[in-house]
Amino acid sequence: MTTPRHASRSRQTAETAIDLTLDLDGVGVAKIATGIPFFDHMLTLFARHGLFDLTVEATGDLAVDFHHTVEDIGIVLGDCLREALGDKQGISRYGSAYLPMDETLVRVVVDLSNRPHLEFRAPLGTASAPNFPFTLVEEFCRALASNLRANIHVELLYGRDGHHIAEAIFKGLARALRDACQRDPRVKGIPSTKETL
Repeated sequence: MTTPRHASRSRQTAETAIDLTLDLDGVGVAKIATGIPFFDHMLTLFARHGLFDLTVEATGDLAVDFHHTVEDIGIVLGDCLREALGDKQGISRYGSAYLPMDETLVRVVVDLSNRPHLEFRAPLGTASAPNFPFTLVEEFCRALASNLRANIHVELLYGRDGHHIAEAIFKGLARALRDACQRDPRVKGIPSTKETL
């Protein structure tokens, strides 16, 4: 019998309050309420395409801006992913995805290496979605990479529409993480010559 891979976290600060539950081996069911409708959409499709069951309830200082809420959810999601992965025995470790969205193409590559790094490449002046600054996509990815302790590379190869660009990144991240987190029956122990991740 395989060990369930799930985690729940609560995080409260003077700026945000977040409750998050994650099941790595779900079917893509999402229940998301962040107070930011576009971000709810991004997290819902992240769960659907990653096949993660994900519940997020968050309140934040949205009257200031969306930054604290988006970043803090990235922190908690990264913590939950790391906890759910446990000692990482038998996982694939690496994942990658090319994700098209109409005129947009994005590449996302993940290594669950326990060495946090985000390489985020997009041209200066990349379009934002009408109600969600593009800079927050990078902030979310940075918080996720740091707290998951993963090496994540995100590259916008081309695109014009801000909604399509953000959506392609979130879907690409979901698919790359889905591949990296999956169990591979051929992998015995930890997928590293160091024998630890």
